[in-house]
Amino acid sequence: MDKVIRLFCIIMFDGNSGVVGVIVHALFLVGLWRLLEKSGLKGWWALIPGARDYQLCRCAGREPEGRVYSVTGVAVIVLSAVMLFTQPDVENAETPSGIAIVLLLLMFTLAMVQFFYGIRVWRGLIEVYGVRRRWMWLWLISYTCWIPALLWGFSDKYRPEWQVEDIRAEMARLASSGSATVMDEGLTVNLRERSATEFFQKKVLLRDIHMSIPQGHMVLLLGGSGAGKTTYLNAINGYEKADADVMLNGTNMYRQYKKMQYEVGFVPQSEMMRGKDTVLNTLLDAAKLRLPVDVSAKQRRARVDEVMDIFGLKPVKNNLVEKLSGGQKKRLSISMEFISNPSLFILDEPDSGLDGVMARELFVQLRKIADTGKIVIVITHTPDRVIDLFDDVIVLAKDSARTGRLAWYGSIEDARKFFGREKMEQIVKSVNRKEEGGDGLADEFVMKYAKEVA
Repeated sequence: MDKVIRLFCIIMFDGNSGVVGVIVHALFLVGLWRLLEKSGLKGWWALIPGARDYQLCRCAGREPEGRVYSVTGVAVIVLSAVMLFTQPDVENAETPSGIAIVLLLLMFTLAMVQFFYGIRVWRGLIEVYGVRRRWMWLWLISYTCWIPALLWGFSDKYRPEWQVEDIRAEMARLASSGSATVMDEGLTVNLRERSATEFFQKKVLLRDIHMSIPQGHMVLLLGGSGAGKTTYLNAINGYEKADADVMLNGTNMYRQYKKMQYEVGFVPQSEMMRGKDTVLNTLLDAAKLRLPVDVSAKQRRARVDEVMDIFGLKPVKNNLVEKLSGGQKKRLSISMEFISNPSLFILDEPDSGLDGVMARELFVQLRKIADTGKIVIVITHTPDRVIDLFDDVIVLAKDSARTGRLAWYGSIEDARKFFGREKMEQIVKSVNRKEEGGDGLADEFVMKYAKEVA
């Protein structure tokens, strides 16, 4: 019975079984209940271990940190319960067992992780409530954290600058109205929402992205970390379907996916090639996979020869992949996807690991592909060295609700005027969050663009 009571205290009161500890933690939970309600959340989350930590992080504007903070909190509870029932005398034993030592070290590590993440959470709450930083000391000490929780929770003097649900509602209101007009020739994307379920709630990854890209355009895709660039590309090519209508040359990509899969080429950042194969055999294998089954072996070989000519690989066609230079490997990786002669060509950081000269040469080749009437969409982290080769730029930004939104789609020159920045890297910096080294202007530009296209 004693162990059951201690287990209850571990779950509900963070291990405090003494009268004072239970009272102190109970007061903290009461204050936390009110804090959650002030931020527009359900107060009863305060009674659920792990979930209350995550919801508190949302109130503090620290949702990404909340995932680690809540998981480590639950892990500490589970580990404490394991130690309670399997190693009851760890603290009193003169020579703890090896298992006990491992459990204690693991407990210490988890506690330290939670402590340092807790600092970020309390700092976020201090910013949200607009109070002085010295409040941090009360939050960090387990026997005093109930004081700010009760004061901020029940006193009208302390009010959060924003509410969690208000942010989502406001950003949803700013959704770009209408949809892009479907083109008979080109790519039309009307993405309403791409979501997933994470940590007790629906997480909207992308929202309200509408655009039409004409044939023959080479488009740069920009956005900071977590803005949804890869998620957006996966939605376009049908790998991860969204609530969207994606039309390529008048055909719905989702409804006729099997037919359209040959019309889309996607080159990931990582190179998936066998080092012991020759260039020729690598492309012949790619042709078997990428071309329709009714294409003859003679036609496949002819297409492989054509692609090797385009990308300058004929001189090394009998070389092993592992013997190729970095630039040659990149061209081979691109050639594998270009075998099917796609109408839409998507590349994720094709210049990764290449020097300026080799990268420039590669992008010049992509420009030539676009000039044949293809649509080429590229992600690159060094856009300014090749920006003259692009027609348009897409800028995705992570808004206050941590949802990827469209902050711009249009020509390069118009983008410079819209953001008031000359360099593309400066544009990315402007929409990145301040804690990520940016200017924190994502909401401002998402709103500005939504009004401009309305």
